[in-house]
Amino acid sequence: MITPKQGLKLSFDNTAVAFSSKSDKELKWAERLFKLIGNNFMVKLGKWLTNFALAIHLPIKGIVKKTIFAQFCGGETIPECEATIQSLHEYNVGTILDYSVEGKTTNKQFDQTTNELLKAVEKAHGDKRVPFSVFKVSGLGSFKVLEKKIEDQKDDKEFLKILDRVDQLCKASFETNTPIFIDAEESWIQATIDWIAEMMMVKYNKEKPIVYNTAQMYRHDRLDYIKELHQRANKQGFKLGLKIVRGAYMEKERARAKEKGYESPINKSKEETDSLYNQALEYCMNNLNDIAICAGTHNEQSSIYLTELMGQHDVALDDKRVYFSQLLGMSDHISFNLSNANYNVAKYVPYGPIKEVIPYLIRRAEENTAVAGQTSRELNLISKEIKRRKSS
Repeated sequence: MITPKQGLKLSFDNTAVAFSSKSDKELKWAERLFKLIGNNFMVKLGKWLTNFALAIHLPIKGIVKKTIFAQFCGGETIPECEATIQSLHEYNVGTILDYSVEGKTTNKQFDQTTNELLKAVEKAHGDKRVPFSVFKVSGLGSFKVLEKKIEDQKDDKEFLKILDRVDQLCKASFETNTPIFIDAEESWIQATIDWIAEMMMVKYNKEKPIVYNTAQMYRHDRLDYIKELHQRANKQGFKLGLKIVRGAYMEKERARAKEKGYESPINKSKEETDSLYNQALEYCMNNLNDIAICAGTHNEQSSIYLTELMGQHDVALDDKRVYFSQLLGMSDHISFNLSNANYNVAKYVPYGPIKEVIPYLIRRAEENTAVAGQTSRELNLISKEIKRRKSS
């Protein structure tokens, strides 16, 4: 057990620690890539060119694999992710294998996705370097089915197939004692996902948190949801697992709300989201006997705040009820400095066939340009480390 007072002094500006896993060549490539991602015009152009090349079947797989895929993905298969898993492990950072294939539409494809996700669960069971698994409910069934209200579809055959696939994953996680995250998605299917996640928690979280639901704090109603879910957990006798994120669908959410004429579920300002995020961390830490959390965040202030809350509550730095998480290829200054200070950290490591992961990669690039200061902060730190290495 490592107590907060024994932890190392934490600084996210320590680039020597942040990029200790990167060679000079890898660091220079990352610098070039983030310069491109930081240019909104280049991102839009790259998206158009990529989609065009795919449409006319140009052989771009090799180019993508050596560039943006290499930065943000672990490989095309779980075995191909091994080098990334081991590299992260050497710096005390875990791996969350994220099968990032999107847009499937047939039951055969949904079953194939389920089988691949079961392999990821098995990998987590057999490998302590992989502390969690993760999946999206929309990867297991029709988006249109998930849009319907629960009460309208409890006997719907397609909905029952989705439930069965989710249950297969959660049951496998329970039987192998390896926690699994259910990712959050668009607000108009999130109510269905919340219902499914709670059903799984009632079933599999009696003794400890195995199934985690995800709360997107850029929604103004999610703190209330967390509190209400906690109350239901206490009444029904299950442990609550929560992954807390800011959110990934802001522009889409606002556009849909405007188009359909309803109030946007998104907070009016970044400050409101930051406040709600930190309030959620505080609430969970105040109730850590009932709740296990993973703070999925690229925000330095929230990361520091959680370490402070752990200190206030005298929670051990390596207490498995508290994890920090960032995406592979991003915010290494947060991930590696936290792990160097003995906190629990895991990187989301996307994987899948290159052509099928491209939609994820395009969205990731677009999100980077949309978040004010995110790309410039990454770029400045990388450039700082390159200069430091040259001077030393």
